[in-house]
Amino acid sequence: MKTILFACVHNAGRSQMAAALFNHLADPAKARAISAGTDPGRHVHPEVLQAMLELGVDLSAVVPQKLTQKLASTASLLITMGCGESCPVVPGLERDDWPLEDPKGKPVERVRQIRADIAERVRGLLQSKGWLR
Repeated sequence: MKTILFACVHNAGRSQMAAALFNHLADPAKARAISAGTDPGRHVHPEVLQAMLELGVDLSAVVPQKLTQKLASTASLLITMGCGESCPVVPGLERDDWPLEDPKGKPVERVRQIRADIAERVRGLLQSKGWLR
């Protein structure tokens, strides 16, 4: 089974949405997603909670976690989302960057658009790897 690590700065928005959508759509026997941040917040952003609840995904119990070299070494693919140079470099780890707007403090209508962009990217990744449910 493959582990995909989604990383952003606060682990309270983009990476949380990506990991949740990935795990919702992926065949659990083939791949799973985790998420982390370079400077994790205390909780998932309220506007992200609301947007994900609209899809039936409850992130209210999720606690953002620190992106460490050790955590990154457990993944087979690291997808960064705005953490730039502060994201760790792990030799041999496949890496991609998704330039996505930070949803923090945005109106829920904008967060829905960011969520849709993430969902499209996640679906594309899953299809390309053959990991869809």
